[in-house]
Amino acid sequence: MAQTAGVKPMSIAGRVALERERCLGMTDTERAWRKQWLKDQILAPNEPVHVEEYWRERTNFFRRIYRAPLDKLFAALTPMLGASRAADYRYLTGKFALIGFGILCGHYYFKYNGNDWTKKGGWRVHVSKPMVLPGQPGFPFQSNKQPSDYADRGFKNAKI
Repeated sequence: MAQTAGVKPMSIAGRVALERERCLGMTDTERAWRKQWLKDQILAPNEPVHVEEYWRERTNFFRRIYRAPLDKLFAALTPMLGASRAADYRYLTGKFALIGFGILCGHYYFKYNGNDWTKKGGWRVHVSKPMVLPGQPGFPFQSNKQPSDYADRGFKNAKI
């Protein structure tokens, strides 16, 4: 659900949110309203309050399951690190773990699902010829491939 539940967001500060507007002049009613509004912006010492039941109702069961290991680990580390630093480290640890898992999955896929003559799918890797400029050894570049080597896809090396 959207943060505003489909309703266009509006500023509760009103006309007096900008200093320029306040300098144009404020009525006594606006001054009283602004004073109350500024007082309301001060949080109580115990805020924000974490209500476990509210969090449990708002989060998906599967999300709570996959978050549990890191939550337990960083709950034990919170007294040593502090709440803010532990939350930051927990966030970064989770993201790095997901990135590492993605890299391992990509490595596995590219290693075992290459495109060769036995399969229709998979990633096909083309190696371009090296760049050899005038004055460098091997200029002009001459390929060692025979005409039968092109579009081979590993068929010549197959043990049939």
